[in-house]
Amino acid sequence: MEHDIAVGLDIGTTKVCAIVASPDETIPGKLKILGIGRSQSDGLTRGVVTNIEKTVRSIQNAVQEAHAQSGVKINAVTVGIAGDHIQSFQSRGVVTISRPENEITQEDVDRLIEDTKRVALPLDRKIIHVIPQQFIVDGQDGIYDPVGMSGVRMEAIVHIVTGLVTAAQNIYKCVQRAGLQVNDMVLEPLASSYAVLDDEEKEVGVALLDIGGGTTDLAVFEERTIRHTAVIGIAGKKVTDDIRKGFGVLTDQAERLKVENGFAFEPAVMDNHPITLPGIGGRPPIEIDKKLLCKVIQPRMEEILEFASMEIKRSGYSRHLSAGVVLTGGGSLIKGTSELAKEVLGMPVKIGIPTGFAAGFVREIENPIYATGVGLVIHELKHRDRSAITASMSNGKGKGSLKNIFERMKLWFDEL
Repeated sequence: MEHDIAVGLDIGTTKVCAIVASPDETIPGKLKILGIGRSQSDGLTRGVVTNIEKTVRSIQNAVQEAHAQSGVKINAVTVGIAGDHIQSFQSRGVVTISRPENEITQEDVDRLIEDTKRVALPLDRKIIHVIPQQFIVDGQDGIYDPVGMSGVRMEAIVHIVTGLVTAAQNIYKCVQRAGLQVNDMVLEPLASSYAVLDDEEKEVGVALLDIGGGTTDLAVFEERTIRHTAVIGIAGKKVTDDIRKGFGVLTDQAERLKVENGFAFEPAVMDNHPITLPGIGGRPPIEIDKKLLCKVIQPRMEEILEFASMEIKRSGYSRHLSAGVVLTGGGSLIKGTSELAKEVLGMPVKIGIPTGFAAGFVREIENPIYATGVGLVIHELKHRDRSAITASMSNGKGKGSLKNIFERMKLWFDEL
């Protein structure tokens, strides 16, 4: 049973979340959520670790809570990576098939993927994912799985995601210092997409917008393939800061105001009752108008959505998104966000909630804030057989260095 359990660790700017899950024996393809651990995070800025000690403490707290709920001893986790250092671009590669019968094998595909990685990268950047868009065999394009076909020349167009080596190393260091091993490192928008998007949406074209605490992550899909990824360095924390500065309240009060009474779209404010907050240091209580609060929140949310709109246009797929935009992450929970997004982006918008659970903490997990954590679990269970995690869990080998992680990343190209 132990080797069937996966743990996703979402190290965010405002929260660290650990999710323990296993495949459900009764319903194939469904998950059983065994435990959820959540702790406050204040060792990160815009998705990047800025204080190792604080981050380690947050990870330990979240993992302890998940352990207490699930009763499972947590040794290894799949962790997410985000931050505005993430960059992506398209690349091409070409190989020839020299076998007498000209049949393409998985070895040839691997060789081709290696060829697409021969791009000039600065020394401080590392390839995180290589995701094929399509293969071209002897001039015939639109091929998604060339294995078994006959051909002499095979090309590939791939989407390459890169990140700062030091940012990955710092995440790795924090997890290790918390007494855990890292199975895999996954781009957070890619992980979120596993949890909240279905295959039909990915086929007709959809953009996933994960509004977190420190970063807003974007992933654009079409024809079941990820076409564009971006990480925007403004998100929910900026909204909290605006409320804190605008009304002269404490950060905790600003966060509570945003979550409980905040609106991102003025027409959505129905009752304009004032909110009373206790004064600071014996001062008289403060009264805050709901519409005025909305006037502080709306411009920042508009800015986040405008950046997302520019990124969607830059991807070249803005006209191909028949399923529109799926919003997830904690920022999507501010009331009126979907209405504002519909207006700013000019597309259909829905809130993405993680689905596909059969038992365990089902009601608790069906919340956009857990999208990345659930996606990390799904990713690990999907790729466990390929990355030999089960073997390394039983003998404790093969997880020693960051190099091993990046070696394993080479296997991810066919994940979509």
